[in-house]
Amino acid sequence: MKILDKYIIGKFLTAFFFTVIMLVSVICVIDYTEKNDDFLHHNLTFWHVFTHYYIYLFPYFANLLAPITIFIAVVFVTSRLAARTELVAMLASGMSFERLLLPYTMGAGIIAVLTFGLISWIIPKGTKEIVKFENLHVQEPWKYEGRNIHVKIGPHSYVYLESYNADQNIGYRFALETIDSTILRRRLTADAIAWDSTKQAWKLTTQSVRTFHGLTGETLQTIPARDTTLNLYPKDFASTYRLAETLTSPELNDLIATKIMRGANDTAQYLSVKYERYAYPFDTIILTLIGVVLSARKSRAGVGGQIALGFVLAFIFIIFVMLSRNLASVGSVPPMLAAWVPGMVFSVIGLFLYRVVPK
Repeated sequence: MKILDKYIIGKFLTAFFFTVIMLVSVICVIDYTEKNDDFLHHNLTFWHVFTHYYIYLFPYFANLLAPITIFIAVVFVTSRLAARTELVAMLASGMSFERLLLPYTMGAGIIAVLTFGLISWIIPKGTKEIVKFENLHVQEPWKYEGRNIHVKIGPHSYVYLESYNADQNIGYRFALETIDSTILRRRLTADAIAWDSTKQAWKLTTQSVRTFHGLTGETLQTIPARDTTLNLYPKDFASTYRLAETLTSPELNDLIATKIMRGANDTAQYLSVKYERYAYPFDTIILTLIGVVLSARKSRAGVGGQIALGFVLAFIFIIFVMLSRNLASVGSVPPMLAAWVPGMVFSVIGLFLYRVVPK
């Protein structure tokens, strides 16, 4: 690595982290102002709110605003180099524009690796604390309101509950059916099923078991109250508010596997989050290169105009990501395609700008 590469990378990373700290700090102050009434209502001190909420919210916002902060950092550094004719000197010395992109790509690669580690392991753990804090002090208590619940818990096993009380972890009108292809082989029913946290098992009331023998008839058996284990847990009836964001990548993969096995109809939104975690670091590099291309020349609008343009493109990218995520959640677009489409579209835009913008 040459001295010039270190110089540009240092400028880029310094501007990036400074922008992140300043922008996210302002947003956190605004957020605190909006929620201050809730904090006062629960008699929370500033230090408690900071150590239990904003210390986790800061990296969450930093990741959320990464496209904007990257654009601002790249445009600011590159436009200043261009305004002071430093880029002219570099290119006049025989350096190609492609070679000039190398230190930016290296700096973006450092941010991409850091981003992948954060969104895969660190930020989800912090988001759990954010959701926990908001449920206690900001939002109304959540209550499970599902009725006529059907859950696949095994290759041939299906559970039915007429209703479920999440506060007491009790389900009513329970049925466990064993179905072979399209043929019902066995059906167990009970008036109620309750979770025993000490035994980590379900307590069933008296059960009626019907076993079907095809054309030969059926048998009926009554079983007294007992404990049993099922591939069903109270967490399956817990709030799914921002659930995907609170799971590390291994936890998210386990949840997706369980939902696929059960045939859940909301699997797409979790697959979308999974693929976004792989696409987001790649998008970081693409946005960096676009920022360099746009700001590597002097502009009549000055540095401020180029930063404003960067803001616009960054907001367009974020809107694109949100739109793709929503389309994936409703099943209109495959989750993997939805996660990678914004990066691919902006790659085409970046290539077009590289071809047409004077450098």
